[in-house]
Parts: sequence; C-alpha cells; structure tokens
Amino acid sequence: MQTNIPKTSTALYFLLQADLRTQWRNRRSSILVVLVPTIILIAWKGLVDKMGGAFVLSNCITVGLTAVGLMGYTVSIARDRDKGIFQRLRVAPVPNWSIMASRLLVQLFMILLMNLVLFWTGYYFDHITLPFAGYALCLLTSIIGGAMYLGLGQLIVGLIKNPESVNSTTRLVYFAFIMIGMFGILGILGDKFKEVVLWTPYGTVWRTLAASLHPSTWTSTTSAALGVTLGYALLFASIGIKNFKWNTK
Repeated sequence: MQTNIPKTSTALYFLLQADLRTQWRNRRSSILVVLVPTIILIAWKGLVDKMGGAFVLSNCITVGLTAVGLMGYTVSIARDRDKGIFQRLRVAPVPNWSIMASRLLVQLFMILLMNLVLFWTGYYFDHITLPFAGYALCLLTSIIGGAMYLGLGQLIVGLIKNPESVNSTTRLVYFAFIMIGMFGILGILGDKFKEVVLWTPYGTVWRTLAASLHPSTWTSTTSAALGVTLGYALLFASIGIKNFKWNTK
C-alpha cells in the first residue's frame, strides 16, 4: 500500500492555517500584546516634543517586540508542548523544522501588525510624522529585533520544561527588560547605567529602531548595535534549539 507524503510546502501551508486559527481563538492575549505598547505610546505623548517622535515610538515598538517574543511565542510553545501537541505533530509526515517555522511566521505577522498599529496611533494621537523610508526601514529592523526576542523566548522554553516555570520566568524577564530598559534609556538610573543598557538586548534593539525611523541619523554605532542584536539572536536561538525538548518527559 502506497502512502502519499505531502509536499513540505503543502504541509507548511496547512500548519500555518492551523496556527493562525489558534492565534485567532487566543486573540485576547494577542490584543494585550499590541495594547500594552499602544497605551504607553499614548501616555508618552508629552515626551514627543521633548525627546522626539522617533525616541518615543522606538521605545514602544521595543516593548511590543519583547511582548511578542516572550509573552506570545514562549508561552504558547510551553503550553502546546505540555498538552502533547508537538509530540502528535511529529508523528505526521512533515519535517520538524516546518512545525516551528509555522509558529515563527505567525509571530512575524504579529510583529508587522503591532508596528502598523503603533505607526497609526503615533500619527493620529501623538502627531508623530516621519519619512516613508523611516517607516519601511523600521519594519525591517523590527523583524530583526523580533527575531532576537523570539530567540530569547526559544532559549527560555529550551532550558525550562515545566510550563508554570516557563510562565513565571517569562514574566520576570519581561518585567526586568521593560522596567530596566525604559528607565535606563531615559537616563533615570544614571548616565553610566544608561551606557550599559544601550548594549543590552533592549538597548541595541531600541537604538537600531530609533535610527531606522530617521535614516539620516544612522551611524557606525547604530550598525554596531544592529550587529550585536544579530549576535544576541544567534546565541539565544542556538542554545534554545539545541536544548529544546518536544515533550516535558
């Protein structure tokens, strides 16, 4: 009896359909991921004249990328692994990489959606006007920054099996990144600490986003920050993939 094995592209298409459907069913968490940076953007309207629109908008996008990578991707992977979904999918005649690729594509869609919402909110509520090239370049650097946070999420779910421990660790890391990152960038914690924060995952992503929104301000330091961001992404992803287990046993 001959077994028809579907093409990888066909399998990926149906996996993506299923993951998008699951994302829609869990739309409350998706809304929260987009809502948090949007609220911060509206609340920081008074800082636009003082710090500049690119400064405020890039900080909010960084917060959103952190939420997508940690609160969105990591939690969903830990939940599905605990339910045995990955173990059942591995029995199907599809390559393992396509299972994770489908999840990552959904998160990339969330990154693009979050950016568009923040662009619109910044324009209509905060009156932030930036060049078209800035918006386009920001979308590109957002994907790179999002890849870094997705890699960090993969690291957490790769090193920790228990879903409850994943949830608590994710929330702790998310809170630390947001609080230390935002306060550090604003200089509230001191100039020396600000220099340290600028080379953390939060700082490098923020720096590249801020410069991409105003392409004329891109410097060699920005390029170095982009390179460090890519380095973080490769480091986190390699460790997370190497240690990832498809089940909790």
